[in-house]
Amino acid sequence: MFQIDLMSRLPIYEQITEQTKRLILAGLLKPGDKLPSVRSLSATLSVNPNTIQRAYNDMFAKGIAVSIGGKGCFIAQDALEVLNNDAMQKLKTLETLVTDLKLAGIPEQTILEKIENVYANQEGNFHDSN
Repeated sequence: MFQIDLMSRLPIYEQITEQTKRLILAGLLKPGDKLPSVRSLSATLSVNPNTIQRAYNDMFAKGIAVSIGGKGCFIAQDALEVLNNDAMQKLKTLETLVTDLKLAGIPEQTILEKIENVYANQEGNFHDSN
């Protein structure tokens, strides 16, 4: 389910959080789905359990996962809505970025090609590219 890139600039806990978000957005994880226990994911990924707990705490704080005492961690019922709201905020950032690129003289066609490439290569691309 998760793949850790030890060469990434992104900390391991953030890699886990980002991969979880992408799996939710792709429909591979659904509200109510159980996440692996901290211990089992720690063993699977050969990562310190505190790092896994930090990722889970990050997901709790962002509202995409919940902890149910004695049962484990689960994808929150409104996780998709939370992520969609976050995506709308990123769209505003994209607008600013495109404006900056335009002002820098980057041709519209070049920008559109980059966007089209992202959509064309979307399937199976759930990992950090840093």
